[in-house]
Parts: sequence; C-alpha cells; structure tokens
Amino acid sequence: MEEDVSQKKEAEIIRLIQSGEIELFGVLINTYESKIRRYARKFLADSEDIRDVVQDVFIKAYVNIKDFDTKRKFSSWLYRIAHNELINALKKRKKKTLPLFDLDVFLPFSLHDRTLERNIDRQGMSQVIDKCLDKLTPKYREPIILYYFENLGYQEIADVLEIPVSTVGIRIKRAKEKMKKLIKKI
Repeated sequence: MEEDVSQKKEAEIIRLIQSGEIELFGVLINTYESKIRRYARKFLADSEDIRDVVQDVFIKAYVNIKDFDTKRKFSSWLYRIAHNELINALKKRKKKTLPLFDLDVFLPFSLHDRTLERNIDRQGMSQVIDKCLDKLTPKYREPIILYYFENLGYQEIADVLEIPVSTVGIRIKRAKEKMKKLIKKI
C-alpha cells in the first residue's frame, strides 16, 4: 500500500514537472541519485566516469520527461536510461568493468554470526564473487545486479533490459549456475 501511495505521489510530481514546474525535478534526483550511482558502480571503476554517467542519466531524463508516460513506473524508465548510458560509456572507454560487491546483499543469510575464522574468510569470499561477476557477460551480469543489488523485480528488469519477463528468470538462473561453476574453479 505504501508503495502505491509513493508511486502516486511520484506520478503527480512528474505530471507537475511535465506541466512546467521544472524545479520539482530535484525531488526525483534526490530520490534516485544514490541508486543510479550504486548501479553505475557495478559496471565502472572510475569515480569520475560514474559521476559523468549519473549526470548524463539525469540530463537525459530531464530532457525527455515530457515524453514519460506516468502510467508506467518511473524507476524502470530511469534504469533503462542508465542502462543505455552505461553501455555507451563502456563502449566509449573500452575499459574493463569492475563490479563492486557487498556480500550481505548478494547472499540472503548473515555471516555475522559465524565463527571468527569464517568472518576472516569473508573478504576472500567477496573477492571471489567479484571475480566471478566480472567473468560473466553483461547479458548475465546485468540481471543479477539489477535483481540482487538494485532490488528490482523481474517485470522491472524486463522493462529496463527490454526483454520478456521469462527471459529475465532464465538469465538470472543461468548466471547463478555459471557463478557456481566459476567458484568451483577458483
């Protein structure tokens, strides 16, 4: 219910922006900037590149906000813009991506209650997961990141990547299988 209220409020803010109250765009930036920055960090290592991409995302969103259909989810639309900007940035820079990883987000259980020895291994495990994510093709890496790190649902991921919902599930499943194989090799 809370989400419906905030979506309705967000849709109203967007309608006001579309009708000329452009100063309200700052509300959307405040709401989504940290999320888009976190998403970009999964693909780019340089903080300046990340800053540039995040800025480009919000500039594109601002320029195209009049075309946004308020019946759709704004977050999916914004992540789609971010996806396109990240693809463009990676092509331009031809840099190897460096996904950052928070083990607590990816694994659904807490490691804090484990023995000291296992907590020490946590850093090593995080590095292993980072390496495995880095070895996945963007086709499989991106749905995993959107699902586990950005907490998007399958439908939202499908909207961002412009693929069927069933394909999202298949890619996440295959990505997890590939990661298991990669972990076994390390």
